Amino acid sequence: MRSDPDPLRNPCTALSEAELVTQARGGSDAAVRVLVRDNNQKLFRIARGILRNDAEAEGAVQAAYVTAFTKLESFRGEAAFSTWLTRIVMNEAYGRLRRQRPVVDLAEYREGTRNRLDGEFSDPMTFSPSNPESELGRAEVRKFLEAAIDALPEPFRLTYVLRDVQEMTTRQVAALLNINVVTVKTRLFRARRLLRSELQKNISGGFSGIFPFDGARCAGMADRVIRALAGRQEG
Repeated sequence: MRSDPDPLRNPCTALSEAELVTQARGGSDAAVRVLVRDNNQKLFRIARGILRNDAEAEGAVQAAYVTAFTKLESFRGEAAFSTWLTRIVMNEAYGRLRRQRPVVDLAEYREGTRNRLDGEFSDPMTFSPSNPESELGRAEVRKFLEAAIDALPEPFRLTYVLRDVQEMTTRQVAALLNINVVTVKTRLFRARRLLRSELQKNISGGFSGIFPFDGARCAGMADRVIRALAGRQEG
């Protein structure tokens, strides 16, 4: 692939997603870097919502990028490239989850289970500080919130991450997960209820900072994807 001599002056930054995909098909490392940078945060949050482990999520995102950029000819543009990437990373993450716990299945997540929807859950938030802002500080509050999301039952966690953390619309979430709008609303209602009104009230402005994937970490992903793609070409 063709390398851009100075990633900080990447000429592809002003291009549209479709134009970037076209250049990536032509072998442009610069286009790949921009596409990776633009999608890192979203894909990491989604993978993290499924796997509940930073290292596993990062590995799933990297594997999804390599799969996508080595099979660009199969992308037909029927949906946005970012949507296509999202489906690939979800498949990768669920594949890893099945290998960890063979009983977990993507179809089960999509359909949900009747007893989970109808039953009541014990509140996973056992730690309830009176004033999180003053007692824990910004970083600790973020960790507290991330732990609370991790504790959500499986049918609800990814729906919550997509809808409230990633701020997708209900219809977008329904289309992405292949479930109906009513199911999205039901799962979201249950998730919000489990997170407790006090938690939402105290740190409702902190969602944009959770599961961060930026800075050197973001740049490192692009470097690893480029190396992996180059290795495949040499092989």
